[in-house]
Amino acid sequence: MGRALIGGLLRGGTRPEQLSVGESLPAARAALVRDFGISAAADNHAAILGATVVVLAVKPQQGGELLAALRAQLTAARPLVISVAAGVRLATLESWCGPGVAVVRAMPNRGALIGAGATGLYAPATVGAPQRAAAEEVLRGVGEIVWVPTEAALDVVTALSGSGPAYFFLLAELMAEAGEQLGLDGPTARRLAAVTLYGSGLLAHAGDADFAALRAEVTSAGGTTAAALRELEAADLRAVVRRALAAATQRSRDLAAGTTS
Repeated sequence: MGRALIGGLLRGGTRPEQLSVGESLPAARAALVRDFGISAAADNHAAILGATVVVLAVKPQQGGELLAALRAQLTAARPLVISVAAGVRLATLESWCGPGVAVVRAMPNRGALIGAGATGLYAPATVGAPQRAAAEEVLRGVGEIVWVPTEAALDVVTALSGSGPAYFFLLAELMAEAGEQLGLDGPTARRLAAVTLYGSGLLAHAGDADFAALRAEVTSAGGTTAAALRELEAADLRAVVRRALAAATQRSRDLAAGTTS
């Protein structure tokens, strides 16, 4: 995700010399310099020196140790800290960063890797408009953003858009399998499913996201689509999706609370 954000900022007009990255692995550090022309350091203190915005793009279990080591520097300089570390609560991040450091939580999804992500953002009321605008600039480089009114809503964002690509991939996978079982060769079925997924996404994105209307436009009375949709409704697909998102939302909350089972 860090690489995706760097690429998005550069595409948006940020100059390479404005970006600095802390990366402990020599091979990854060299790749960042080679691929993006930015500054990369093994020392995180050097990486954030003079920064007005610091992005925490590490695994959640690494965040505490990393920010604790930078706490004095963060407290003195008071940059905006944007965390894309999944599930780490704001109160925890603020305790790691130190008093007076503004923190924004972001939940991007995998589409960010190709600049087509969906990101949920949350910040407390103490984070002012200029800092919110800075967070938007960073995340808009990888797709669309939405602000949510409560931190708890980020768990729903995680379930809907964060995990969402996997749901669509599963549906495409099942469609391709069914097409193959009904007589298509495997490569043809998979290609048709992939292109259908892509085209449907473009149609949804181009409109006003009235999914029911888009579905109705494809569905002729008594036609093939109607026959398929009857089967999906009979299987109570709506309830299945509702339970799936509820399970993902609860799991996000459990992980944030430290529950591992």
